[in-house]
Amino acid sequence: MAWLRKTRGTSCETFRDERSPNGFSLLPWLLMGMGAFSNLFQGETPEPWIGGLGLLTFNSLYVYVSFRSFVKETREATSTRVALALLGLVTCALALAYGGNWLLFFPLLGLATGAAVRMPQLRPVGLVVGVLAGGVSVFHDGWGGLDIAYATWISTMVTAAILSLSEAVRQLRTAREELARRAVEEERLRFSRDLHDLLGHTLSVIVVKSEAARRLAAGDVAAAQAQLNDIEAVGRQALTEIREAVTGYRQGSLSTELDRAVSALRAAGIEPVVRRSGPPLVPQTEALLGWVVREAVTNVVRHSGAALCEIVVAGSGGERVRLTVTDDGGGGEQAVPPRAVGGTGLKGLRERLSTAGGTLTAGRGPRQGFVVTAELPVEARGLVEDRVEVGVGSPVG
Repeated sequence: MAWLRKTRGTSCETFRDERSPNGFSLLPWLLMGMGAFSNLFQGETPEPWIGGLGLLTFNSLYVYVSFRSFVKETREATSTRVALALLGLVTCALALAYGGNWLLFFPLLGLATGAAVRMPQLRPVGLVVGVLAGGVSVFHDGWGGLDIAYATWISTMVTAAILSLSEAVRQLRTAREELARRAVEEERLRFSRDLHDLLGHTLSVIVVKSEAARRLAAGDVAAAQAQLNDIEAVGRQALTEIREAVTGYRQGSLSTELDRAVSALRAAGIEPVVRRSGPPLVPQTEALLGWVVREAVTNVVRHSGAALCEIVVAGSGGERVRLTVTDDGGGGEQAVPPRAVGGTGLKGLRERLSTAGGTLTAGRGPRQGFVVTAELPVEARGLVEDRVEVGVGSPVG
């Protein structure tokens, strides 16, 4: 399937490239010089070998400029500018020497000029080419030569306009594809973070409760059965959350995550203390803080070796809310592996909170243990106090 998608993408790009204008688009206009070419063979041109050499030179320069005008780097190169100037000199020389059908080389010069020159230089250059064509044509055909001047100026401006529009469309298409690619990458990153947070916490809880059930199986069958029931409930909830994450409808709840954290900590033999106060939170803030609780408690259960874990949620003047998760484990770098400190979980949370205007810090506590602190803006509609204490321990400041 990946090969098929890649092949389809390549075919699509090739198709678009074939539709885009290129040097071959300007070659059919060389048929305008067939009148001069026939004059050479019919003997109507004095010094035909000079005219033939001039015709060959004109065609060569025209083809060179045409094919170098569809890539910005080659179009703006000095060699292309020199070739265009030489094309103008050859056109003037042939038109002054022979007139008649040879004057039709001026509109071809206009096509090459419109392809090779862009704004803001296009206006003065196009004016110079038009005036030059008008002067030489009037010299040969009187005021009727102004038709050549008009055709030259129109061919210059129309060619430049069409090619500029084509380039703009090509750039917009490229930008759209780049935006689509970035959107896919961002969605993959979001989904991977969701799965990491969901499965990392859930599997940790299942492992801890399984160990508790194994320890209790020999002496307290009822307690072991309760742990097994919790494992079943956690597994079912994990399936529901994964389905919701896949469909993009998952909306976390801070209260739910706090309850799960208490259950996981108790199963791991860690005493939980939860305190919550401050204004009501908008759903986005609740979901983000729920992710922080999930990740921080998972790290406590896995790595801390703590006996006590305190979770404090407190508002700050109705403008920001702070979540602090503190444990009394071994503390610092010895207790918490580098992956827990700067790995995928906390790194992903920092990115999420930063996007929402918040911050996340994690590190060694002032005495021992590990502290995770998250701050987010809060849109409060009224202050309420909801203080819940689970277990024992002094309030965390």
